[in-house]
Amino acid sequence: MIEIGSGWGGFALHAAQNYGCKVTTTTISEEQYALGKLRIQDAGLGDRITILLQDYRKLTGTFDKLVSIEMIEAVGHHYFESFFNQCSHLLAPHGLAAIQGITIQDRFYESARKEVDFIKRYIFPGSCIPSITALSTAASITDLRLVHLEDLTPHYAETLRRWRARFLGRWDRIEAQGFDEYFKKIWEFYFCYCEGGFDEAALGSLQFLYAKPKAALPDLGDLPPLRRHMP
Repeated sequence: MIEIGSGWGGFALHAAQNYGCKVTTTTISEEQYALGKLRIQDAGLGDRITILLQDYRKLTGTFDKLVSIEMIEAVGHHYFESFFNQCSHLLAPHGLAAIQGITIQDRFYESARKEVDFIKRYIFPGSCIPSITALSTAASITDLRLVHLEDLTPHYAETLRRWRARFLGRWDRIEAQGFDEYFKKIWEFYFCYCEGGFDEAALGSLQFLYAKPKAALPDLGDLPPLRRHMP
């Protein structure tokens, strides 16, 4: 399995520990690479997980599965096609790609990608939240076909609520590391801002499953309860 966008190594560790996957994961963040490498070593999974400090566009090799979790927002409008092209090139003819991303409604996409809002200014400079149509159009130039779409939007609003509660509940520890009231207000507003976006479904959190031409499709009829019911 190849993962585009390591984060802090959580998915790679979960896949290796719980499913025995052999994972190659890549990031361009030196901080994520250093911590991810340490977590992999501490878990004793160096034989199952390889973490790279490398741009995904330079990756080589052939993999059965590809995963990318909320990295697509950092790709940029003009590079969505090259992203899906690279995903296709990295997958074996029977491969599957699972891509999770934050999305925006199609009717807002063109204006949103050209504007600098709060998130682009203070949290994720240079980001571009895609729409479903933008991703579908980009993927359509490849041999990948969309075989399943899962909507996690209501759950993500709840996630933002819990992140905010935990952030505020641990503020004393955060402040002790040198962060000031301005930092606190920025992040508290960010959590509220996004929570509202997901509650109103102006923003979405979606999982796309793409298949190569010779892929055997997995059984999707027995999804975990979280996917079927709100808590």
